[in-house]
Order: sequence, then C-alpha cells, then structure tokens
Amino acid sequence: MVRALRRKKVSNESELDFATPEVQEILANLDFASVIFAAGDRIEYYSNSAVTLGVIRDEKLVATSVLNMVRKARRTGLEQAGHIEVPRGPIGEGTRQLSAKATYFKNHDATFVVFTDESEAERVDAVRRDFVANISHELKTPISALRTLSEAVTVASQDPQVNKFALMMQSQVERLSTLVQEIIDLSRLQDADPLLDAVLVDIDEAVDEAIDQVQVLSGTRDIEIVRGPQVKVSVVGDRTHLIMAFHNLIENAINYSPDKTKVTVNTVTSERIVEIVVIDQGVGITDADQERIFERFYRVDPARSRETGGTGLGLSIVKHVIGNHGGDISVWSSEGVGSTFTIRLPIADDSSEEGVA
Repeated sequence: MVRALRRKKVSNESELDFATPEVQEILANLDFASVIFAAGDRIEYYSNSAVTLGVIRDEKLVATSVLNMVRKARRTGLEQAGHIEVPRGPIGEGTRQLSAKATYFKNHDATFVVFTDESEAERVDAVRRDFVANISHELKTPISALRTLSEAVTVASQDPQVNKFALMMQSQVERLSTLVQEIIDLSRLQDADPLLDAVLVDIDEAVDEAIDQVQVLSGTRDIEIVRGPQVKVSVVGDRTHLIMAFHNLIENAINYSPDKTKVTVNTVTSERIVEIVVIDQGVGITDADQERIFERFYRVDPARSRETGGTGLGLSIVKHVIGNHGGDISVWSSEGVGSTFTIRLPIADDSSEEGVA
C-alpha cells in the first residue's frame, strides 16, 4: 500500500491520468516532496514529505508564494524554479529554505511541483565557513608569536647550531603562515561569485601587477621574467582574485625552474577570448601528474615544495578563480623541457563595458 502520496478529496472525481497507483509509488520513493495542482490552483495530490517539509499543513498550502510559480508555469508553459521559505512549525521563528520547481502538463491541465530542502546544505556550508574563519584567526596569533621568538633567538644567540635551528623554525613558520592564508583564500573563493559585484579588469595591468609581486623571488633565483606584447583588452570579474591567480601561476613557474633561466608571460587574443600563457624552463611534469596538479594539496615534487614553502594549494586556487570567471586553464609539459600553463578568459563585450561600474 502506497502511503507516501495522499489524495485530497475534491468535487471533481475525475483522476489525472498520470496519478495512477504506479506513478504514486514512484513519487513516494523519490527524495523530494511533490504537490500536484489541478485547474483553479486546487491541490489534487501531495506527498507525505510535503507535510514533513512544511509545504502542506492541515491539507492546505503553507507556502502560498508557490502559487505564483504554478500560475506562471501554466500561463507560459515553461518550467519555473525558485526558492521559498516555510516555517518549521506552527510556533517559533524557525524557517526552512526550500527550492521549488513547477512544470505544467497541458494535456492534463495540471502542474507538478517538486520541493527539495536546502536548509541542511546551507547549515553545513555555514559551519564550514565559520570553522575556516575561526581556526585561521586563532592560528595567526601563535604563528606571529613563533616568528617573533625565532627572530629574537637568532639575534641573541651566538651559537651557530642554535641559529641554524632558529632559521629552520622561521622557514616553517613562514610556510605555515602561507598555508593558513591560502586556506582562507580558497574558502573565500568557494563562497563568493565574482560576477555578482564585477568590474572591468584590464588584463595588461593585472598581469603586470602579478609580475611585480614576484620580482623579489625571481631576483633571488636570477630568473628573468620575459613579458610578451600587451593586448589592451578587459574582462569582467574580480580584479584582486585575477591578480592572485596570475601571481600564483607565475610564482609556481619560478619555484619549479632552475636558477638563471627564464619564465615567459604572454597575452594573446583570439575570437573574443584572451589567453594568459606562462612558460617556464623547469623540470617538467609527467603525464600522470598533469592529471592531478590542480587538486588541493597535490604536489608534483614534495621535496621541492618543502624547500620553496609550497603548500599544494596554489594551482587549486588558480583553477577556482578562473572557473568562477567563466574561463578555463590547461597545461602542456614535457619532462626536462618545461611547462606551459594557459588561462583562457572571455573578453568583455561592449554591453559589459557599458553595464559594469
């Protein structure tokens, strides 16, 4: 006996063709709640889960805003989707966030609406954000204290062995500080949509600033950064995030290149796409590693990463930034020859330039 789908008594005793016992059983075993509206916004059927989620109470529709979706789906014949908020109970201020999707079946003059609960996903996401923010904040204090203490030991001690350990401590403190900051950056990238508060970003200026940020690092390794011709185009997005992505990619090329080599940064355009290409003369990446280099915490050469202070998050951050901007990133590499990373982003069109502040 199917109990997950109930039929509300109505004056018209004719049943909808697709509301057969077989269909009822299928709906009863789905992971979402469902309500079927007949002509005149009458509720023909609703699942038990619709009651559980608070969409239906005392055989009445609680979320009356759903009727707007139902009427629009019936009027246009197009599927309608949106989000609604329903009270968790008859008392109290607790609410539940639901997504709703309405589909009109013309042959039956009926509208089928499904509901899914997003409250738990939002709660888990909020917990994750709070955890990352809190733990990152708490870690900054001991990191700062360790940095100060190690510097004080280096200055105060005349013992070479003590100074050696103090310098090692400073190196690890800097690595831990970088790791914490990159975890914060990655968490922010997952939470924010850069296109919601987008601006026009000049690609030449963003690339030049990213290069400026790594000049000290390249100088210590005697690595020359060769800048290709400028392209004089803009993209729509978050300037800070894009500069961070370009910086990470160029820094990665420097870290995996031998001293006294070159890292080339080219920008080219083709068919409303701008490419930012970073070429190094480094050790190269195996085919197996190329499939995984954009994974979090994955490092091609762990020993070199420890030496350079790499965290394994840099390329993951690049991929997130570029993906959030509607672009993509690819890599070509050959062992002993070097690697070429290519970022592709859509160029802002004329309407974007007029509509973005």
